[in-house]
Amino acid sequence: MLDLLLRRSRAATMLALLLAGCAGGADSPTAPAPAPDAGTAATAAAVRPAAVPLTGAATDYDALLAMVGDARVVLLGEATHGTHEFYRERARITRRLVLEKGFTAVAVEGDWPRAARVHRYVAGAGSDRGAEQALGHFTEFPVWMWRNAEVRDLVEWMRAHNAALPAGAPRVGFHGLDVYSLALSADEVVAYLERVDPAAADRARARYACFRRFRDEPQSYGLAVAGGTASCQAQAAEQVRELQGRTADAAGRAALFDAQRNAAVVAGAEAYFRGLYEPGVSTWNLRDRHMMATLEALLAEPVPGGAPARVVVWAHNTHVGDARATEMGEAGELSLGQLARERFGERSVRVGFTTYAGTVVAAREWGSPGERREVRPSLPGSFGEVFHAVGHSAFLLPLRGGAAAGALEEPRLERAIGVVYVPGTERQSHYFRARLPQQFDAVVHWDRTQAVQPLAR
Repeated sequence: MLDLLLRRSRAATMLALLLAGCAGGADSPTAPAPAPDAGTAATAAAVRPAAVPLTGAATDYDALLAMVGDARVVLLGEATHGTHEFYRERARITRRLVLEKGFTAVAVEGDWPRAARVHRYVAGAGSDRGAEQALGHFTEFPVWMWRNAEVRDLVEWMRAHNAALPAGAPRVGFHGLDVYSLALSADEVVAYLERVDPAAADRARARYACFRRFRDEPQSYGLAVAGGTASCQAQAAEQVRELQGRTADAAGRAALFDAQRNAAVVAGAEAYFRGLYEPGVSTWNLRDRHMMATLEALLAEPVPGGAPARVVVWAHNTHVGDARATEMGEAGELSLGQLARERFGERSVRVGFTTYAGTVVAAREWGSPGERREVRPSLPGSFGEVFHAVGHSAFLLPLRGGAAAGALEEPRLERAIGVVYVPGTERQSHYFRARLPQQFDAVVHWDRTQAVQPLAR
């Protein structure tokens, strides 16, 4: 969710916000893109024979489905958090993974308790009357990231798919991987225990009282701990242990699992917000390790019929790719895609999504409203420019053992736009160097993209 500069150390975060402020106001006019140099043109020519044009046909992603094989995890990325084509194409791939490969869950870069409401809706439970209402729990910045028309359409498809399945067949679920929902997850733990064990609910309430004064501004918890206030780490960990020791019959298993994950979120959020002010702590790494733990928990849950769980992940390219192939990895940062590759090897598949230019929904600074913004043409020599020079409006590029991998071996600039877009400092704010064939197993490129369509609030 965070922009490239916003996920560095605290000092770098402050620098990013300063740069964002200096570049405020209207977006700068988009200058005409120069013709690619000879090296870029040669690389594009080498890549072109391996590029599979995307035409909207049912066979568009056959090569990707063949690569997936019996993989347990497919990670679908995005170069921005606000691009229509990225959401739409991930939905197309996801539907095929569910229908043709038996995938049982969609896990997104969103909060567990907010996604749980959507999960109940797609399962045919809960009181929501439609996907828009089910997505209404995503009320905090950036609201457009999951409350948009493209996600709504996927959620409605998931509900219809589940409703049409015979009794006992595995249903596809919708889950959140992220770590920010400290107060909401604590509330969900207590609410669950109130229903099944009021005495245990009292214990949970007493433990979580430690966080009460930080409820509205959880980042202030880390500042308070750094200033000498006693931390809540032990209380959060104790609640995780108690819930892990509980058991439930088959009818109550889903509710217990939900509570266990919420307790894990509280513990993860405590570490994350405390780490914001601890020297030498990478909160990015804490966050991606938490996402990996959630993914592994989903994969460990039993599936009706005994088949192994299989999960498709939706997250930003910087989470989905293998960080070891990027300059962030060289600086000590890891990623969910890296952890999945280390855990599952070729039974995990990473797909990056790129664009050359277009529009995007993004904020001008952290916490400000999302707006439809112009995305500048990709910088000279970047992967975006190479793919633009390939000449297709959209294509799939297999990289795992593919002919294009050798041509793209040289490190190049890769663009990453999160929820904030600062075109005035784009090279510093939104680009990093990467070795694409080691970062991803395949890439989907959409040359000119449109902004995602947010739902009305």
